[in-house]
Amino acid sequence: MSTHSIPVIKNTNPKLPTFNMNEIAFGKNFTDHMLVADYENGEWKNVAIQPYAPFQVDPSSAVLHYGQTIFEGIKAFKNEKGEVVIFRPDQNFIRFNTSAARMEMPSVPEWIFMEGMKQLITLEKDWIPNKPDSSLYIRPFMVAMDPFLGVRPSQTYKFMIILGPSGAYHAAPMKILIEQHYTRATPGGVGFAKNGGNYGGSLYPVSLAQEKGYDQVLWTDAIEHKFVEEVGMMNVMFVIDGKVITPSIERGTVLKGVTRDSSITLLREMGYEVEERNLSVAEIVDAHKKGLFQEVFGVGTAAVVSYISKLAHGDYVMDFDVEALKVAPALKKHLNDLRMGNIVDKHGWLLHI
Repeated sequence: MSTHSIPVIKNTNPKLPTFNMNEIAFGKNFTDHMLVADYENGEWKNVAIQPYAPFQVDPSSAVLHYGQTIFEGIKAFKNEKGEVVIFRPDQNFIRFNTSAARMEMPSVPEWIFMEGMKQLITLEKDWIPNKPDSSLYIRPFMVAMDPFLGVRPSQTYKFMIILGPSGAYHAAPMKILIEQHYTRATPGGVGFAKNGGNYGGSLYPVSLAQEKGYDQVLWTDAIEHKFVEEVGMMNVMFVIDGKVITPSIERGTVLKGVTRDSSITLLREMGYEVEERNLSVAEIVDAHKKGLFQEVFGVGTAAVVSYISKLAHGDYVMDFDVEALKVAPALKKHLNDLRMGNIVDKHGWLLHI
């Protein structure tokens, strides 16, 4: 139990009483309060929950020029009993500080990240929507604040947690183009860290794919563009000849996804054989030509399980009947049942608020 007391400054003009929960979309609406903390002189201070509002950033602030910024994505739900639960936030806390270490940023103490998040959600629990595929999205992030134009780690930082009621991220099945030129991550790079640059660098290749009628790209390795890695900003899973295959995280170019890890565990419990290994585009195309490539889908916090109806490698197009999918819908239902309390949480993944 934390001995730290986080002060709360209530919002005197809350939006919740007049907010329409029927019009929520992913990432567009935010709750009335946020958590803030400052890192100065080697210590965290000024930790508080306060009204959601803009904060001041100096034009020379390091985050604006050198990209020292990291974040996480977590979800809170209300189960069938009306209880508030968060799905595996301890893993996001670990990964957040892994990202911080790679970006030469200070680690955030557990009492600020975990206890602060629980206190903030307790205050904002009425913002959690009850609609299917909806949740309260939790966004912890940290930015460098030094007003200094020099390439070195910042000495001051701001950590924040903001919340937003959110609908489905990818509502419709996606059409995906296998990327053959641009790169998301390289061995020795920062692909395993959730830093802003990974996402900013993806926008141009994705826009090129969208011009061709696709929704996102399937990233391939930086050296040969031979092995598949992530789909958009999600981990990806393939069902080939009844076996589930997902790219290995060992090279440090694939995010160690919490939903990925959870899905692997659940799929094995559901009786599927799951392999974590390098998977080549050639193997995927060959399996499709032989009629063995059955499904492909993305897994991640925002989308949970996202169906893919089309996958293209150049002019070679692979189509999938979404109505005939078996593994992806079963996994999605299993994850939803777990979060909603319909099945026993035997792994202790749910944090009850």
